[in-house]
Amino acid sequence: MSRPYQASTEKIDIIYADKFLIVVNKPPLLLSVPGRGEEKQDCLISRLNSDYPDILTVHRLDWETSGLTILALSKEVHRHLSRQFQERQVHKKYTAIIFGKPDKDSGEINLPLRCDWENRPRQMVDHKQGKTSQTYWQILDDEESHAAAKNLNTRVLLTPITGRSHQLRVHMLAIGHPIIGDPLYASPDALKMSERLLLHATHLEITHPDTNKRMKFDSHCPF
Repeated sequence: MSRPYQASTEKIDIIYADKFLIVVNKPPLLLSVPGRGEEKQDCLISRLNSDYPDILTVHRLDWETSGLTILALSKEVHRHLSRQFQERQVHKKYTAIIFGKPDKDSGEINLPLRCDWENRPRQMVDHKQGKTSQTYWQILDDEESHAAAKNLNTRVLLTPITGRSHQLRVHMLAIGHPIIGDPLYASPDALKMSERLLLHATHLEITHPDTNKRMKFDSHCPF
């Protein structure tokens, strides 16, 4: 089940900007890049293009996912940052609320993923044809987590080592705890608990392409 397409009207919050790159907070329900059809041309990159005409997408967040996204302001910087992603030198963390409660406080998921061609854009676990995919997860212990627990749900920190499409969403489903509000993978009970996918990119760490210094960015989770 998927939600009817709509584009968010939320403001794009610029976290950091210099002449090489920018880091923004992408709102939920906003495509990272244009999709198919005239109604899907409104997206993160198109909204930023008027102020940054040379802007280039380095990585993508799903339409439903919110949080930290980095964009390059030249082809050279794009190559530099893309190489960091390819070589797994970029550190990312996400906060999510999942359905139910795992029977342990943390874990590692190693399940290969590929596109479910008959049900695109869904992805699926496939031990024969899937690509290596690795995620670490940990239950969070804070006031917001206690509030989630009252609804029999769990707030978790997710750390993807690989960057497969829908990786976090499929991995949490695979261990029996889909992300709340996920229109593609959540059960009906988990889906109706939220009008949006409760997945937010909260931490991003890169090496600056000019200074070679490590840079860390954090974004407060909105749910």
